[in-house]
Amino acid sequence: MEITSEIIQKNIEKAKSGDQVAFTFLLDFFWNEVYGFMLKRTENETDTEDIVIETFAKAFDKIATYNPEFGFNTWLIAIAKNVHIDMLRKKKSALFVEMTDEEDQQAYDVADTTPTVEDEIIKEQNLARLLLFIKELKPAYQEVIQLRYFQEMSYQEISDELQEPLNNVKIKLLRAKKLLAEIIQQKH
Repeated sequence: MEITSEIIQKNIEKAKSGDQVAFTFLLDFFWNEVYGFMLKRTENETDTEDIVIETFAKAFDKIATYNPEFGFNTWLIAIAKNVHIDMLRKKKSALFVEMTDEEDQQAYDVADTTPTVEDEIIKEQNLARLLLFIKELKPAYQEVIQLRYFQEMSYQEISDELQEPLNNVKIKLLRAKKLLAEIIQQKH
């Protein structure tokens, strides 16, 4: 079956009303285009996967704001660019560098990023709370979160481990992150 712009528009409309099958269709149809575009920009597969997953999560959260006068792929790529910029900003702020001028020589003092005892305690408490939140998810969602973020497996490795298609893993992880975010918001 040839996928026409009418079929894409119908799926966008269904997705706007919360149809999960339509979301899956749009993710499957546009994944490679957005992934390929971002891979050229980042030249890093892991970052690209994270950006594209975040892109689809944001797109599906904000799908009601999509303007059909523009191509859906153009809208997704604009979101992906913004997610990438946000990621770069976070990385940049993590590398705080302070410049000083000493006897006409430029010296660079890198901020000490070694965590203090207090930082470690806070981190452990936050991790413990996060694990409690994760336990509220269905077992299938707990598993993909565990594999991706605690065992740091790639999407393909998770697909192989669970013996599920790659796109199912991507969607399951997307839903797990969304549900986890909702749980965290409710508990905050």
